Amino acid sequence: MKNRILALAAVFAVAACGAAEEPQAPAGPAKLTVWIMDGSVTEDLLKTFETTYEGAHQGVDLDIQIQAWDGIGERVTAALASTDAPDVIEVGNTQVAQYAASGGVTDLTAKVADLKGEDWLPGLAQPGNIDGKQYGVPWYAANRVVVYNKDLFAAAGIKEPPKTRDEWLNITAKLNKGGNQGIYLTGQTWYALAGFIWDEGGDLAVQENGKWKGALDTPQALAGMDFYKRLQALGKGPKDADEANPPQHEVFAHGKVAQIIAVPGIAARVLEVDAKLKDKMGFFPIPGKTADKPGTVFTGGSDLIIPVASKHQDEAYELVKALAGEQFQTDLAKAMSFVPNRTSLSGVLSGDEGTAAMAEGAAVGRATPNTPNWAAVEATSVIKQYMTAVLTGADPATEAKKVSETITTTLNSGS
Repeated sequence: MKNRILALAAVFAVAACGAAEEPQAPAGPAKLTVWIMDGSVTEDLLKTFETTYEGAHQGVDLDIQIQAWDGIGERVTAALASTDAPDVIEVGNTQVAQYAASGGVTDLTAKVADLKGEDWLPGLAQPGNIDGKQYGVPWYAANRVVVYNKDLFAAAGIKEPPKTRDEWLNITAKLNKGGNQGIYLTGQTWYALAGFIWDEGGDLAVQENGKWKGALDTPQALAGMDFYKRLQALGKGPKDADEANPPQHEVFAHGKVAQIIAVPGIAARVLEVDAKLKDKMGFFPIPGKTADKPGTVFTGGSDLIIPVASKHQDEAYELVKALAGEQFQTDLAKAMSFVPNRTSLSGVLSGDEGTAAMAEGAAVGRATPNTPNWAAVEATSVIKQYMTAVLTGADPATEAKKVSETITTTLNSGS
């Protein structure tokens, strides 16, 4: 990176009334502070981008800082409220509404056409759009697929992955024999549950007359929970834990689990445990109710935002445009096995089975309810608790009514 140039003098002018004007910005290159989340980009790709970008933009000096996900919400909130905010921040796509509500995020609606917004993945673009205004620029997507053990499928006589939910249940039942688990699905993998609910025509919460209402007690949402219960029973996943407890890649690596639901990148973690599973893992989209399209999935990923407090709005926008542009999106997808932010770029993943399956699901991806208070719902883990209650024998309708009421209260707090 080029040497930092600091201006040691500030220029002051005296107005006719004798009052001093605000100091001018320091001379020299625009130093852009960029917050990138840990695990989003390889170090090599970041260094290459930084060198190339600075070479093409002589008036810009990038200071890229890697941030840990733990506690990021508090750090971003504090930064947006400060007068010395970073110029560009990577945020989780479902966090944009929370940050935009603070008034500290730049409205980029006028830039959507320039950014090829008509081609953005819906599951990424929608969370960044609050009340018709675009605050978050889609950066990359990652969604869950089914990761399977090819050897166990072959031993059970299964020649190709299922295309429908019914086929999936039948195949999983065949795999759930001889000491093997047909699927390892924990009781609190709630993003998977969300997909099943959406496939049934339900939702986690809905907006009515300007108010939010929890919707897990609708017939459609209950049907999604029923399917989850039937699928989860075809394995030995704990009913009172999520996929991180214990880490499901470690369970899968033991070779006795036929399927898990995860992002394709989990394959690298599996190989860290047992390298012998290389070339023995396959991937397919989560099956839908019918064979004509895959199941709906939660589209996770990241957006880029520009704080209002950034002193380099134009330069920050040009940087966002480059990071969200075709060249970097292609490089990022290949390096990280992520889905690019544009539907027209899905072809860059065609050579990789896992990312191709993920891209197929991303085309019908969705996001969580687009409200600043959804983060509070996740923080309370009420959906996870609801799932465990149902899976351990509680009445689904009763539990769904209770959790829906809790979600309603949380989403409308402060309104």
